[in-house]
Amino acid sequence: MSQGLLRYSEATIAAIATPPGPGAIGVVKVSGPLAETIMRRLFKPACGVREFQSHRLYYGWIVDPQTGQPVDEVLCVLMKAPHSYTREDVLEIQAHSGYFILTRILELVLREGARPAEPGEFTKRAYLNGRLDLSQAEAIAELTQARSETGLVMALSSLSGGLSQQALAIKQALTEALAVIEVAIDFPEEDLEIISTYELKEKISSQALSPIEELLKAYEATRVFREGISVVIAGRPNVGKSSLLNAILREERAIVSAIPGTTRDLIEGLVTIKGIPVNLIDTAGLRQARDEIEEIGVARARERIRQADLIIFVVDASEGLTREDQLIYQEIKERLHVVVLNKIDLVNDKNIRNFKGIFLGDQVVPVSALTGEGLDQLFQTLYDLLVGTDLPSPPPVAPNLRQKLALERAQKALIKALHNLERQESPEIVAMDIREALDCLGEITGETTTEEVIDHIFNRFCIGK
Repeated sequence: MSQGLLRYSEATIAAIATPPGPGAIGVVKVSGPLAETIMRRLFKPACGVREFQSHRLYYGWIVDPQTGQPVDEVLCVLMKAPHSYTREDVLEIQAHSGYFILTRILELVLREGARPAEPGEFTKRAYLNGRLDLSQAEAIAELTQARSETGLVMALSSLSGGLSQQALAIKQALTEALAVIEVAIDFPEEDLEIISTYELKEKISSQALSPIEELLKAYEATRVFREGISVVIAGRPNVGKSSLLNAILREERAIVSAIPGTTRDLIEGLVTIKGIPVNLIDTAGLRQARDEIEEIGVARARERIRQADLIIFVVDASEGLTREDQLIYQEIKERLHVVVLNKIDLVNDKNIRNFKGIFLGDQVVPVSALTGEGLDQLFQTLYDLLVGTDLPSPPPVAPNLRQKLALERAQKALIKALHNLERQESPEIVAMDIREALDCLGEITGETTTEEVIDHIFNRFCIGK
């Protein structure tokens, strides 16, 4: 361990670990060598205690040692190293929730020698002290930020070591292949062939390259569950875009009016559709703007349409297709989209069939935002467009974007290694390719990751985690 990391571990850090706002309890967390000393200085147990046992809750009061004044009635627990989240001595003070109370307790803790924790610093210490590898640490961030049940399940799988175990199995296969190649490098005059070139290629392909490709497929299959998608509701004014937004969100988020052009700005709402986190965006009606404010709204709408993962193109089924509808359709038809025939409560089946004939080849869903008819079919259509109809369920383990990029570099190195084996290049060249792949796989668990990347990962955490 470097001197920088040694000094890092000698500091005692503290933070409020619960989110701001009213609640039953609030927690101040402390980690480092001063944790027990701080507990003895600030905490006055209700019953006399000579030695604080690890992992045992004690009831009492936090008292300002300078004034002797009580600050709050609390429960305290000391978790002694290495049996704690950070593998350091950890103190948790469970107080009544409230900004002033928790801030006052934190001030007392800092006065006793701790320093404020940086974002993600508790988990960073858990990683540096060997309790977690880097993929498990990232899974903790994904766990706290999960926006769907599917995302939660995948984060829990990574936290339990699912991705790490797969990366380790691939590395083991490559290490065995590299050992064979290094024999050929060390004893060239012996002309040894412990394993044939064909067997070596087969080992690399089946035990390393194929599992990497499966993980990359899993990333694509689960990206929408992990990261969510942006869906824009687009159309001309007064076709029911805002009503559709309200119906999907099940709340009156947007103003609904018979006056065209009511929506002047973007209105957004978060919703989970069949396990997919969706940022749903209602936009200003697309038409020739009548004033400066509407012009800005229309420009913003077009910008969001360009950025969207999917577009819901809304048409008023009771009015027929207008020239404005046709122009908007020309803008979005090459993008991933679904056509929604709104206001079907005002038309008959013949009108709906005529519309479906106009949008032949498109996904067309008849809907009534007023009654809710057709919404379930719309949700299923969105799911099928985004995920595919042939995926029974998301794979249990999938890499995040950083890990995916590392896997792609490993994949490229292994394809190069197989190509060089096919061309009967020197063992040294093939060995370099395999070592490059091993380094890329090491980035997933943090064995070969730079300090800059590690800092970037943990800076995404909240303070106190």
